[in-house]
Amino acid sequence: MKHKNLFFKPLFTLCFGLLLSLSVSAQKDYTKSADKKFEGGSYFQAIELYKVAYSKEKTDSKKAEILYRIGQCYDNIHDLAQAEVWYKKAVAANNPEPEIRLKLGNVIKAQQRYDEALTQYQSFLKLKPGDERGTKGVKSCEMAQEWKDAEAEFKVQNEVLLNSKQIDYSVAFADKKYNTILFSSSREGATGDAKNEVNGENYSDIWVSSRDNKGKWSTPTSISNVINTEDEEGTPSLDAKQTTLLFGRIKAREDGSVDSKIYTAKKSGKNYTGIMPVRLGPDSFLYSHPAISPDGTFMIYTSNRTDIDGAKGSMDLYLTTYDKKTRKWSEDAVALKDLNTSQYDAFPYIHENGDLYFSSDGHIGLGGLDIFKCKKTGDKKWGEPENMKPPINSAGDDIGIVFEGSKQRGYFTSTREGGRGKDDIYSFFVPAKIFKLEGKITNAKTNEPIEGATIALTGSDGSKYDTKSDATGYYQFDMLPGTSERYIKENTNYNILVTAENHLNAKGEESTVGLETSTNFVHDFALIRFKGKNGEAAEIKMPQVLYEFGKATLTDQARDSLNWLYQTLIDNPTLVIELSAHTDSRGSDAFNLNLSQKRAKSCVDYLLTKGIHPQRMQPKGYGETRLIHSDAEINALPTEEEREAMHQVNRRTVFSVLRADFKP
Repeated sequence: MKHKNLFFKPLFTLCFGLLLSLSVSAQKDYTKSADKKFEGGSYFQAIELYKVAYSKEKTDSKKAEILYRIGQCYDNIHDLAQAEVWYKKAVAANNPEPEIRLKLGNVIKAQQRYDEALTQYQSFLKLKPGDERGTKGVKSCEMAQEWKDAEAEFKVQNEVLLNSKQIDYSVAFADKKYNTILFSSSREGATGDAKNEVNGENYSDIWVSSRDNKGKWSTPTSISNVINTEDEEGTPSLDAKQTTLLFGRIKAREDGSVDSKIYTAKKSGKNYTGIMPVRLGPDSFLYSHPAISPDGTFMIYTSNRTDIDGAKGSMDLYLTTYDKKTRKWSEDAVALKDLNTSQYDAFPYIHENGDLYFSSDGHIGLGGLDIFKCKKTGDKKWGEPENMKPPINSAGDDIGIVFEGSKQRGYFTSTREGGRGKDDIYSFFVPAKIFKLEGKITNAKTNEPIEGATIALTGSDGSKYDTKSDATGYYQFDMLPGTSERYIKENTNYNILVTAENHLNAKGEESTVGLETSTNFVHDFALIRFKGKNGEAAEIKMPQVLYEFGKATLTDQARDSLNWLYQTLIDNPTLVIELSAHTDSRGSDAFNLNLSQKRAKSCVDYLLTKGIHPQRMQPKGYGETRLIHSDAEINALPTEEEREAMHQVNRRTVFSVLRADFKP
C-alpha cells in the first residue's frame, strides 16, 4: 500500500476520502462518478468506473484524461506495474499533462529501473524546465545505483512473528529494557467490525508484544480497549520514562468532516488512563505522527497546517514545546522549513542523542518514501537530511524508524517486495564484522611448503590460540570449533609467532582496531632453515657488515646490520650460534685469519652490550679459507668494478646455528 495516499500513513487522507466516498450516490455519468470516488480516495471503485467511462467516451482528449486518472488510481494503491501501463497509455494518447512524465518516472524508479526512470524525468523537465521535482528525480536515479552498489552498513530482516497478512507499521518501545513494543496494525481481531472501504482492511489498532530471553516476540495483543476504539488508532510514541503515551486517532464527525488528532494517555501499571486529545491548533487541520524528545520538552508531529509560516507540501513537520506549568503543548508550532519539501514529510523520530529521523518522498531517494537522518547541530536544530540508503531504504515506502536506545539497531516499516503482508515491520542491526587470518608457511630459500609449523596467535584482549600448517603450508584462524564465534575479534591487536623444527622463528602483527568493514587478513611467512636435511648446519646470510680496510672496528653501518641478528636471537631465545667472519684472498693467510677472528669477535662484543648471553655466541674467523668466488673467477671478469664486487661477496659476516637447546 502507498502510505502517502492511504490512511495508515496514517491518520490523514484515507478517512477523509472514505467519508467523501460514502456520501456520493451512484450517477449515470460514469466519469463524474469515478472522479468523485477518486477525490474521495476510493481508488478501487474509481478504477472500475473509469474503465466503463473510457469504453463509452467518444472524445479522444477526454479518453486521454481518463487513462491518466486510471494510472493515478493504480499508483495510489501502489500497484506499480499497472500504474506504469496506464500512464504509458495516457502518454500514447497524447495527454498533454506534464505531470504524467513525472509520475511515470516515479513508478518506474520504484521498480528499480533507474535508467528508464531517468528518461521520463528528463522528458518532464523539457515540459517544465527547472521544476525541483524533476531535478531531484534525475539526481535520485543517478544516486540510486551508486547506493545499491555500496557496501551496506546495516542488515535488515523481516520480523515474521510480529507481522500479519494485513498492515503492520510504526513501532515504539514501551519499556526501558526495550523488550516490549507497541505498533499499529489492521490485523484480524481489531476493535469493531467495520471495514475500511478504501483498502478493505480493518481500522488499525495499537498492539503490544514482548520479547523473551531468547529474543522471541510474543503473539501481539490489543494494547487496551480504552486506547483502541472502532475508530482508527496508530503511530504510538512514548517519552523516555515510558509513562506518557502519545498516539493518533481519526474519527468521523457528525457533519461529515474528519477529526484527526494526537491523543495523550498516562501509563498506570499495564493500563492507560487520562486519555485526552492534545490541542495543537485549529481543528480544521490534521495532526498525527507524534515524536517526543528524549527530555520530554518538545514534540515533532506531522500536519497539513497552512496557518504557520514554512508550510511547503501536503504534509509537513512541525515542532511544538511543552509548558510544565500549564501542562500543555503549545499551539504556536514551528515548521521545520529546512527539512520540509513540497511533497510528503512525516513519521518523525528523535534519537536519544538528539538526531532527527523522518520519512519523505520530497528529498532525493530510491523511490516512494525514504527514511532520512538529520544530525543535531544545536538546540532544536538539525543539519541537512541524509538518505539512510539501502538496505534501510528500498524502492517501496520506508517509514517509522526507531532505535533501541543508543544501540545501532531497531525497527522500521517497509512495503518492499518479499514481505509477509502489505506493510511489514523489519528489524535492522549492524552485522558483526567478520575477520579471518590465513596464509602459507614456506621455506625462504626453496619456496617449498612447510607442514606442521605452529602458528601461535596472541590477542591484546588476552586470547591465545594456535594451529598447525597443513601439507600445503596453509593455515587459518576462522571459526572457533563447535561455536559460532570467531578467532579474530573487533578492536584487537594480534601478535603472530610461527615456529617450525630446524627453522628460525618468524613474527608478525595484524590489527582490527578501527576497521569499519569485514577483512580477510592474508599473512604469509617464509622461514629460514638453519639445519640441513642431513643434520648439517646451514650458513645463514645476514645484512652486510662492512669494515674499513684492514680494520676490525665496527662502523655505524655494521652496527645497524647486527641489529637484525640481535632481533633474530631475541625471537629465537634457545639458539646457540657461531658468528663467522670471512675475508677475500688478498693479503697473507695469517693476516686474514687474524683479521677475521677480530671482526667476528667485534660482532659478538656488540651483541653482548645489547644483552645477548655470552654462552649463546661463539666468534670464529675463517680468513680466506671459505671463499665463495675463487681468484680465477674474479680475474676473469672484464672490469675492475666487477672484480671488486666479487671480492666484497667473499668479505662477509654470517652465522650458523650450533644448537637450539639454550636455556636462560
